[in-house]
Amino acid sequence: MLAEWRPSPTLPARKDWSSKMADTDKTAKVVNKSGTLKMDDKTAESRVRRDISGKPMGRRGGRRDRGHNQDNTPKEFDTVTINIDRVSRTVKGGRRMRFKALVAIGNHKNKIGIGIAKGGDVTSAVQKATAKAKKSMIEFHMDGETICHEVETRSTGADVLMKPAAPGTGIIAGGVVRSIIGLTGIKNLISKSLGSTNKVNIAYAVIDGLRSQVPRDEWVGNTGKKTETKSSATKEEK
Repeated sequence: MLAEWRPSPTLPARKDWSSKMADTDKTAKVVNKSGTLKMDDKTAESRVRRDISGKPMGRRGGRRDRGHNQDNTPKEFDTVTINIDRVSRTVKGGRRMRFKALVAIGNHKNKIGIGIAKGGDVTSAVQKATAKAKKSMIEFHMDGETICHEVETRSTGADVLMKPAAPGTGIIAGGVVRSIIGLTGIKNLISKSLGSTNKVNIAYAVIDGLRSQVPRDEWVGNTGKKTETKSSATKEEK
C-alpha cells in the first residue's frame, strides 16, 4: 500500500533583524575592528576617570600640551665637554677601564672654571667634572670685549700666548682655547698654543692667563697719572 501523503510542515517566517534594529535604535553605531562599539562623544564627556582610591582624575593633555610645563628660563652657566679619554689601570685581575672628562663652565661674562674627573661611565665622569668646575670658578678682568693686556702662561709642557684684539677681529684660537674663551664675554682675541698639545695642560694655561689679567687702571704707568689728575683736581677746587 502506498504511504499516506502528508503536507510538509511550513517553516516560520524569517525575522528581519535589520528592520527591528532600525525601529528600536535609529542612531547608527560605529563598530571597531575588534567588534566593540565606540563610545559616543556625549558618553565620553560624562564619563569620569577615577584612581584606585576613587578620586576623580583629570584628563591627560594631548600633544599640544607637551612642553608647556618645561622650564624655559635661561641658565646662568653653560657647560662644554672639551675632551673625554678612556684610561686604564692595571690590577691583579687585569685592566680596569674608566673614563676621564674635561669640562669647562662659564657665564658668558667674566666667570670661568674647568674641572677634570674620572668615572665608570661617560655620564658619571661628566657630572663629576662639572661639579668640580663649579667649585673652581674664577673671576677675571676684561677691557671691553677683549683681555686687558698680552699674556703668556705655561702649565707643565703647554705654553699659551694670548693678545688683545681690535673690535671685529673675533676669536682667533685653537680648539681648547676657543672652547674656553667661548664661555666668557671675550669677543676679540688672538692666541697661539706653543709647546705641548695636551688638552688638560692647555686648559690650565688658559685659566692662569685669564687669572693674571690686571685692569688698565692698576698698571704701573697709569697709577702715577691717576694720582696726579686727582691732586690737580683737588687744587682747582680749592
